[in-house]
Amino acid sequence: MSTFFVGEGNIGSAPEFQEFASGNDEPRRLLRLNVYFDNPIPREGSYEDRGGYWAPVELWHRDTEHWSTLYQKGMRVLVEGRTVRDEWEDSEDNARVTFKIEARRVGILPHRLHSVVMQERSSETAASQNTEQGSSPTSKSKKHKGQSPKA
Repeated sequence: MSTFFVGEGNIGSAPEFQEFASGNDEPRRLLRLNVYFDNPIPREGSYEDRGGYWAPVELWHRDTEHWSTLYQKGMRVLVEGRTVRDEWEDSEDNARVTFKIEARRVGILPHRLHSVVMQERSSETAASQNTEQGSSPTSKSKKHKGQSPKA
């Protein structure tokens, strides 16, 4: 069972990156975050948290190794994905249930950020995009029904 999820919260500990072998294919990469999803309610000129909770967040993506260096403890994030029931047994063989978030996206929110630096495009990426854009002369001009394209 799963439910669509969107939530805003703070990362509570350093991200954990793991890589899993996948035969001859590229390894599968996982980034785990522990996020506190708060529920701030205005009260007497400040805010009070009511009903906030911790949830493990898992993000599977080929770039998670790089992302593990971007996400930091205390960072405000917006998580989109699905909530999944995770059943497991503790060290004393007691059945336990946790709800985790299988993230599709984890966006960094600008709270407490000092600066943002964009990475330069690689020459291969830029060259392939230029080739795709210039491959058809009609790709840049809009055609309207009954009109010929302007030269």
